[in-house]
Amino acid sequence: MLADRITDSLCHHAEGPYWSDTWGGLRWVDMLAGDLLHLDPSGIVGSGTTAGRPLATEAPEGAVARIPTPSSVVACVRPAAGGGAVLAVEKGFALEDADGSITELPPLWEEDVRMNEGAIAPDGSFLCGSMAYDQRPGGAAMWRLLPDGTTTRLFGDLTISNGLAFSADGARAFYVDTPTGRVDVFDWSDQDGLVGRRPFADLSAEDGDPDGLCLDAAGNVWVAMHSGGQVFGLDEHGRVAERIAVGARQVTACTFGGEDRGTLFITTSRENLAEGEDPAAGSLFAARPGVRGPAEELVFGD
Repeated sequence: MLADRITDSLCHHAEGPYWSDTWGGLRWVDMLAGDLLHLDPSGIVGSGTTAGRPLATEAPEGAVARIPTPSSVVACVRPAAGGGAVLAVEKGFALEDADGSITELPPLWEEDVRMNEGAIAPDGSFLCGSMAYDQRPGGAAMWRLLPDGTTTRLFGDLTISNGLAFSADGARAFYVDTPTGRVDVFDWSDQDGLVGRRPFADLSAEDGDPDGLCLDAAGNVWVAMHSGGQVFGLDEHGRVAERIAVGARQVTACTFGGEDRGTLFITTSRENLAEGEDPAAGSLFAARPGVRGPAEELVFGD
């Protein structure tokens, strides 16, 4: 299957797409610009699109809005109860009110490390992992923000903390630390957080490196392969069951969205590319793989 390119190359380093009814469409980040992007779904996603085939639709002019944040880096955005959102910014977290105003919480560290990717946990807390700017091994950690504002460093010894997604029953979480070449799985405990880490899928022999991921309604994992120009659909045993080709090599993350949750939105990056190299990099892509994402979304504070 081939994903459709549905926007121009809008971002330097697009990441973290997420569809939410709370904000009415798709949001993702231009991470190193410190901006959010919002896709108006009108004209993009509809029940008339054939499952299992690309959208063959481009975003109309004006469909994407760019929203600046107070931080030079915005790594992840997820919906919050009562409207607004919770954000991971360069050195910690921020909260967006329902009116769109954004307040940064106190920074969590001074080191040359930034937040990278995260997810809402079953208890309504926000988890986000980090990475050192020099990508030094073991320089990153996983952090947790509770709805009351309490922050906890769950564990360290990570390098490039990437995709994180929870199963529908809240019992497990699938996770990527990119240099391992694997998707791992944790058990989830509201008290202790992510525990019992073990390998789920070894992708080290594949073209590209595992980056962001999401789950479909059946609990199967879809993982973006950075530098591989593709997204993999993994079966329950961690085997590659589906391959979606993307017209930019640095594929960063993916998420299901649309009214029927049947569209897989895919972000890409221009980071470290020369002028004119890989012209579609930084664009948003989409495909219809014939499955749907979870009907229920996890919301910060719920």
